[in-house]
Amino acid sequence: MACNQPAQQLIDTFLDALWVEKGLGQNTLDAYRRDLCAIAEWAESGGLHLIALTGNDIQRYLAHRFQQGVSARSVARQLSCLRSFYRYLVRENRIQVDPTALVENPKLGRPLPKSLTESDVEALLEQPSTEEALGLRDRTMLEVLYATGLRVTELVGLTIHQINPRQGVVRVFGKGGKERLVPMGEESLSWLARYLREARPLLLGTVQSDVLFPSNRARQMARQTFWYSIKRYAKAAGIEKPLSPHTLRHAFATHLLNHGADLRVLQLLLGHSDLSTTQIYTHIASARIKSLHAQHHPRG
Repeated sequence: MACNQPAQQLIDTFLDALWVEKGLGQNTLDAYRRDLCAIAEWAESGGLHLIALTGNDIQRYLAHRFQQGVSARSVARQLSCLRSFYRYLVRENRIQVDPTALVENPKLGRPLPKSLTESDVEALLEQPSTEEALGLRDRTMLEVLYATGLRVTELVGLTIHQINPRQGVVRVFGKGGKERLVPMGEESLSWLARYLREARPLLLGTVQSDVLFPSNRARQMARQTFWYSIKRYAKAAGIEKPLSPHTLRHAFATHLLNHGADLRVLQLLLGHSDLSTTQIYTHIASARIKSLHAQHHPRG
C-alpha cells in the first residue's frame, strides 16, 4: 500500500529502525507498513498529517475502523503498531507528546480457536493422492503439521538439515529465531521416509536444494500456496468449518490436551514464549479434568 511521500519516508525510516532493533520478520514489517499507510491515507483525506495526529484523532480513526467492520482484535493490533510508531517519534524528538498514550486498548475476549475433530483430521489427511509426487508431498506436510503443531511458515521453511529421523525430532526456528525441538511421532516419520525416498527427488530434479518440501518448481513453497492446498483438501473432505492457516496447529494442541498433555508441555511444543498465550486452551484442560474427576472420584 502506498501513501503520500512525506508519510512514506517517515514510515520507511521507522520500519528500518524496527528491523535493526528487533529483527522483525518481513511479514510483520509488511503488516506494520499497511497499518501505518492506512492511517496516513485517512489523515490526509481529512486534511491532517500522520506526524501531527492527536489522541482524539487516533480514537476517531479506530472508531472509523470499527465502523468498517474490523474486529476488535485487528484494531488492537493496529493500535499496538501506532504505539510503537509514535514512541519512536518521541524518542527521535520528532514529536513531543505520544498521541496514543491515553488511548485505551479495545476490550478483547479470549476466543476459542477453531479446531477440527480427530475424525475431521483423518478425513483431511486422506485427501492428497499419494501416488503422485505432489500429492505425497502434501500428505507428508499435513502429517508433519498435525504431528508437530508447527506454524505454516515454519513448515514451508524447513530444510532437510532440520530433520533428525533417528531421534524422531525436528529442529524449529520460530518467532524471533527461537529454537525448539519437537518430536514428530512414528506416523509422520513413516510418511516422511517415503516422501524423501519417492517424491522429493522427483520434485527437485537436477536442482540442488536443502528445502525439505520444494514446490513443483523446485523452490521453497510460499505459505499461501500451502494454505490454499489445505482449503482445497478440506473442501474435498467435506469439512465446512471455518479454517485458518493455524487450523491444524490448533487441532494439534486441542487433541494433545484431550489425551492428557500438560499446558506447560504444550507451551514448549508450540514455541510460545509466555504461558498466557497457551492458556487459550485452558478450557480444554479444565473440561478434561472435570471429566476425569466425574469418572474416577467415588463421589464424582
